[in-house]
Amino acid sequence: MNQFEDSISRRRFIRAAAGVGLGLVGISVAGCIEREEMVQNGGVTMLPNPRLKGDISLEEAIKGRRSERSFKDIALTKEQLSQLLWSAQGITDPDPGRRFFRAAPSAGAQYPLDIYVVVGGVEELGVGVYHYDPHEHSTRLLVEGDLREPLARACVAQMFMADAPISIVITAEYGRITDRYGNRGVRYAHMEVGHVGQNIHLQAEALGLGTVVIGAFMDDEVAELLHLPRGHEPLYVMPVGYL
Repeated sequence: MNQFEDSISRRRFIRAAAGVGLGLVGISVAGCIEREEMVQNGGVTMLPNPRLKGDISLEEAIKGRRSERSFKDIALTKEQLSQLLWSAQGITDPDPGRRFFRAAPSAGAQYPLDIYVVVGGVEELGVGVYHYDPHEHSTRLLVEGDLREPLARACVAQMFMADAPISIVITAEYGRITDRYGNRGVRYAHMEVGHVGQNIHLQAEALGLGTVVIGAFMDDEVAELLHLPRGHEPLYVMPVGYL
């Protein structure tokens, strides 16, 4: 068992312990319940462990990063999907006393963001809408079917998006952070989505893929398409694929 696998096993134990009232530091039972209730009982897919060393340097990824709007409809691997989702919200510090720190910074470690992915082409993964669980490094199926074209239409008919094998949708549940910081928490959530978007950009570049941040979309249509829970607001849509 490697370090990443061991950290996942420890997280599962800690979450179970929190559910029976052990009150471990840094675990929000209410938050765990909310995340369980916000998704339907779809199939869960465990993702491959992320690689912690890439093929290019950070500096090369920064230099090469571009906003791309033309994609080849070529399927990604589950390993590539794993890397992209981990770079967005993956757990990087499994210490429960430190609130399971993630790949992107969050004010007060409140983590108001959620990651969804609209899949049209990933090897060994059915088409549909998935929710990413960073604690388990897994995806859960929410909606079956290829929704890339409807998503592109909801993004004011930016139809190039439909060619990308996946689109990552980043949402915010503001209550998680405004409960602590008041209205200022909304600003912090918007800062955080920028951090996450840049991580995805750089990870895509490191994988030989391209992406772009989409901010022009019909909020209600995207929320309905993804079956988002009430109170979850879409902030970014990022199609990812080969160029």
